[in-house]
Amino acid sequence: MDLTVYRNSFLSFLKEKATFKEPATLYNPIHYILELGGKRIRPLLTLMSVDAFGKDYKQGLNAALAVEVFHNFTLLHDDIMDDAPLRRGKATVHEKWDVNTAILSGDAMMILANQYLEVYEGDTYKKLMKLFQQTALEVCEGQQHDMDFENRNDVSISEYIEMIRLKTSVLVAAALKMGAIIADASEQDAEAMYQYGLNLGLAFQLQDDYLDAFGDPETFGKQVGGDIIENKKTFLYLKALENLEGDDQEQLLSLFTKPQDDLELKVKIAKELFIKSLAVNRIQQEIKDYTQKAFDVLKDVSISESTKENLIAFGHYLMGRKV
Repeated sequence: MDLTVYRNSFLSFLKEKATFKEPATLYNPIHYILELGGKRIRPLLTLMSVDAFGKDYKQGLNAALAVEVFHNFTLLHDDIMDDAPLRRGKATVHEKWDVNTAILSGDAMMILANQYLEVYEGDTYKKLMKLFQQTALEVCEGQQHDMDFENRNDVSISEYIEMIRLKTSVLVAAALKMGAIIADASEQDAEAMYQYGLNLGLAFQLQDDYLDAFGDPETFGKQVGGDIIENKKTFLYLKALENLEGDDQEQLLSLFTKPQDDLELKVKIAKELFIKSLAVNRIQQEIKDYTQKAFDVLKDVSISESTKENLIAFGHYLMGRKV
């Protein structure tokens, strides 16, 4: 399980498939967002999963590309909804072009993602498509919950966890299960890989929430404090609100419900309250707990011990990231 081999193979495949077509105004934004880089975690997981069950990982390249193109489609549309100026340190598509272009290019990416799965046949294709379409719908449900939460002041932590499960975790889980399906793993093993991904995805998103507030602007690639500026009801906010009392609680509520003239000051005060409330300590513990849950699922999967160790090492790598 050499991540460099997977990554290089996937990037070569991406370059080969991402041919320039007309109209350029539709396809250029697609190439732009795909070439911005990113961690490529989801496609790597698909290839790792195929390999884990003893099949040639290259059989998973089309599915890996479908997952990556779909993921970037969601980012493109999310950035419009959030009015985000930056993605991976560069201008977002709707900023570089315009909103209408970003919407249409995103739609084309969703269609392309489905087309990449057409190389698979029979029962494999049917299982992949069923999983992929269910996942795509769940991601949309998660995004809607996320937007709804912005206008609510009674969001619970359990509701938040369910939202990130849908918005982020199910695609990580599906990437792994797709690899298992392609490798013709048993239903039980394929589902175990899904659960490994689901828990890893929850840990990953909680880490993202933490980095959004406390990450290094030079390495994070997005606007640090973006969630605070957008009044996102993240785990940090919800746990801080739960733990704070009196004036501190009122101040946090006011920051997230009333217009603020000085956004830098808003971010600064919110972060101080996150620390004071011990919400930062709590999120770091949650990240560790979900990561451990992911590892525990691997115990009964029919793969070699060295492969399990590699998947565990990958989990540790993800949780130690700064971007």
